[in-house]
Amino acid sequence: MSKWLEHSVEVEVDAPIDLVWNLWSDLEQMPLWMKWIDSVKILPDDPDLSRWKLASGGFEFSWLSRIVKLETHQIIQWESVDGLPNRGAVRFYDRHGSSIVRLTIAYAIPGILGQLMDNLFLGQIVESTIEADLDRFKNYAIKVQNKA
Repeated sequence: MSKWLEHSVEVEVDAPIDLVWNLWSDLEQMPLWMKWIDSVKILPDDPDLSRWKLASGGFEFSWLSRIVKLETHQIIQWESVDGLPNRGAVRFYDRHGSSIVRLTIAYAIPGILGQLMDNLFLGQIVESTIEADLDRFKNYAIKVQNKA
């Protein structure tokens, strides 16, 4: 039996929604700002499917993810269909010159791993990592905007 943990983090990015959306929706670029994501590859025969690889501290996980909802400038929602069980959504809010990005992720902790680890401690690590990832995205978006 698995236990699901969920985290939501948001950041305001001083960049227009078009830019923020275009950067985030290019999934293969995610390793540029997401610390634990080693690679993302869109499957050539189905653009709604992507192969993800997470690597950190000697651990490596992979999964196949499907986009289940995509509304331009509003939401990208996904769920894993193979490998590491996870799901979530990134939501975008236009603030007319700036943008809010809200990332919600949920992942299953296998029963044996859950018994070995303090889920509160794991949750704190994951949430602080996601916060740092969103800060890196914010800085990346501002850098891209300033080059334009």
